[in-house]
Amino acid sequence: MAVVGMLWATGTLQGTAIRPGFDAWSLPKSDVIWSPLTPLGFTLDFFGVTYSSVYVNPNGNVTFGAPNLEQTPFNLGSHVGTPIIAPFFADVDTRAAGSDVVRYGPGTVDGHNAFGVTWGNVGYFFKHADKLNTFQLILIDRSDRHLGEVEIEFNYGQILWESGDWSGGADGFGGLSARAGYSNGTGLPGTYYELPGSGVPGFFLDASSTGLIHHSRDSSVSGRYVFSIGHDLRPVIPAPTALLLGAIGVGLVGRLRRRRVL
Repeated sequence: MAVVGMLWATGTLQGTAIRPGFDAWSLPKSDVIWSPLTPLGFTLDFFGVTYSSVYVNPNGNVTFGAPNLEQTPFNLGSHVGTPIIAPFFADVDTRAAGSDVVRYGPGTVDGHNAFGVTWGNVGYFFKHADKLNTFQLILIDRSDRHLGEVEIEFNYGQILWESGDWSGGADGFGGLSARAGYSNGTGLPGTYYELPGSGVPGFFLDASSTGLIHHSRDSSVSGRYVFSIGHDLRPVIPAPTALLLGAIGVGLVGRLRRRRVL
């Protein structure tokens, strides 16, 4: 593990898209423990609501207002209830000896304040480390453009597994596979985005030509996907009937969604 830590610090283990640093804190080895509410160091305007702190969740995402307790990825276009940003929403499990931990903290990118989370060389549920993934979320303060504006980076160094045992996967493959994107939690049009291939077994893996490390978005770096989240993004206000149907849907989702017993 000492060797892993040294290579991590130099940034040589993770691939060119992964930014070094952002490692002031780490989550314990676990599959269900999230961070305390953690200051970003700046303010983010996320679909008309401002946030200055975040929960870092083990399963490839961060959330605002409350932690995300789900292990199996859900459709980010549904009414998820909690604002979420997910570079690789899947069932991470760092308890195996061969898995590193989730690291997070403040830093800078091109002179701008930033906050990052790196899931570096992490295994999958249940305590598997035969395949390891490395991916990262960076939130970059762009208040130089407009107050509250932020750039989101999804950075990928290695994607060798896509699902955990609890999510119907076998040896890290198949089942309800990983999703990536963001949502303000309402499921309303224009308030969420998922990367193409989310939930499609095999699509994100390095072994596929469609793998995340082979492509990019608004970046010349392979494995880097950049999104600008600014003050002009606002949720659509639903009609009263839509609000009623949404409330009914939330109740049904709450009954259908399963969580592991801790």
